Amino acid sequence: MAWKTLDEVDLDGKVVLVRVDINVPVENGKVTDATRIEKIVPTVQDIMSKGGKPVLLAHFGRPKGQVVPEMSLEPLVPALEKAFGFPVKFAKDCIGGPAKEAVGALQKGEVLLLENTRFHAGEEKNDPMLAAEMGALGEVYVNDAFSAAHRAHASTEGIAKILPAAAGRLMEAELKALEAALGDPERPVTAVVGGAKVSTKLDLLGNLVAKVDHLIIGGGMANTFLVAQGIDVGKSLAERDMADTAKEIMEKAKAAGCKIHLPVDVVVAREFKAGAENETVANDACPADAMILDAGPKSVEEISKVFENSRTLIWNGPLGAFEIAPFDAATNAAAAKAAELTREEKLISVAGGGDTVAALNKAGAAKDFSYISTAGGAFLEWMEGKVLPGVAALDQQS
Repeated sequence: MAWKTLDEVDLDGKVVLVRVDINVPVENGKVTDATRIEKIVPTVQDIMSKGGKPVLLAHFGRPKGQVVPEMSLEPLVPALEKAFGFPVKFAKDCIGGPAKEAVGALQKGEVLLLENTRFHAGEEKNDPMLAAEMGALGEVYVNDAFSAAHRAHASTEGIAKILPAAAGRLMEAELKALEAALGDPERPVTAVVGGAKVSTKLDLLGNLVAKVDHLIIGGGMANTFLVAQGIDVGKSLAERDMADTAKEIMEKAKAAGCKIHLPVDVVVAREFKAGAENETVANDACPADAMILDAGPKSVEEISKVFENSRTLIWNGPLGAFEIAPFDAATNAAAAKAAELTREEKLISVAGGGDTVAALNKAGAAKDFSYISTAGGAFLEWMEGKVLPGVAALDQQS
């Protein structure tokens, strides 16, 4: 990869602008989940240890270019200080007098947090003037916000064109994990793609069938593929108008040598609620008044065999209606198998996307995966094969 790491840039005595994602949940002025803050700690501590003075740039919420007091970053200061173990100063703007004064007063051993970048309309427009004003505050730029890297904003892409730039530790870990999964992976490569709709993941499926050896399709998406094969899925969630598209994807996969795996048996019920009466039937035997809510045990057996014969796994989306039992069984069992193979160092496993992280956490498997990406949109766009502006800007620096 072409981007630089923190080890390749001189930081001693320099003001380092660090783009981070600390868009954390806050209730009554207090952070309720500091996970995203904890993830940037290695970057901030490394910059400090190398003699740099970290100045944090971040967005919060969607103020749409207006100053919205409820979306100020100031309430995050105590949580940042607790995580870093260093004093954190705050500036009431990310440009202009307040920012310049705060940067000028910053001492070694202190961190500075600038106010919400999205209080300026030029942030989301990637305004060169705003990028230049922010860039003038520092001497080095570090991007540690992979989760915002799919946006070409002033603080994610614009500044990288102005200052010497590098990836932070979180960005570095994310990019290395993704490169290992799809860039230059150990084969065979298997992808699990679940979720409700084929229509929302067309780019993803189209990119994956050309890059992976096995594609396991689950959730409501699998029903659409079953419909494309002429199978009646009863009252199941399915995009029947996408059947021709599903056929095209299957043809493209066949031409590329990618094997698509659909459920061979399914768990069906008449109502979608916890503990609903259910039965397991062959994939072509769903009763007319029932709906498919999960893959069955035979399907899980087949998935487990595919995992055993794979070296790399990419996972996005659950295999069934994982939110409620008993329709979480297939997701839980497959996740446990992937976790087991990863622990035994037989599999490199990378997963991402909101529902995916929630499903793997619920299954108790997330801790054993090689890498779990918390970057929803950026992770999906990377899987779709799209260029991420925030990463491309770092590449152009080398």
